[in-house]
Amino acid sequence: MRFYVDYDDCLCETARAFSKLAARLFDKDVPYEKIHFFNLRDSFDLTEEEYELLMTEGHRPEELLSYEETPGASRVLNEWLDQGHELCIITGRPFDAYEASRRWLDEHGFGRVGLYCLDKYGRASFNKGSSYNLTLEDYYRMTFDFAIEDSPLAFRFFEHLPDLKVLVYDRPWNREGGLPGGNYSRCPDWESIRETVGGK
Repeated sequence: MRFYVDYDDCLCETARAFSKLAARLFDKDVPYEKIHFFNLRDSFDLTEEEYELLMTEGHRPEELLSYEETPGASRVLNEWLDQGHELCIITGRPFDAYEASRRWLDEHGFGRVGLYCLDKYGRASFNKGSSYNLTLEDYYRMTFDFAIEDSPLAFRFFEHLPDLKVLVYDRPWNREGGLPGGNYSRCPDWESIRETVGGK
């Protein structure tokens, strides 16, 4: 089987780190469970300038390397690799974050998984001139059996794969509004993701 795996908030605790960063930069006290919007500008009630600063600071290599692993992620992904499955980590991070992102993966047990940077969100406000190493055209030529994703804004990238099973990593910002269809399942952790895949 072939897996699409999102990076932020599926493999690492990015939103938790950004919550601490917003408190440090702007004295905004928004705990993780209160992050109700995937767009952190809305969740933290930031101006456009503050949001740009938050995203720039949060993508500095030393910040990216400090993020905590989501519990169980490396164990499950390596189990799938050992079983012969193919995994692709597809992130919305710009390519100038690739080196630090790749290093983080290598240091946390994801060294055997390929990393692709895809412009999922059009975040030109903080990364003007950024490049990506996976074009939309090439992405849409890829096929997957399963996708692990937390962002409702990314669900549109699955519309061309009607048989894809999407495992939605449960996060505060994806709990409202329901899921798009019967092929979407909400999973609270990596053990439930593993069990869901194993039961198919």
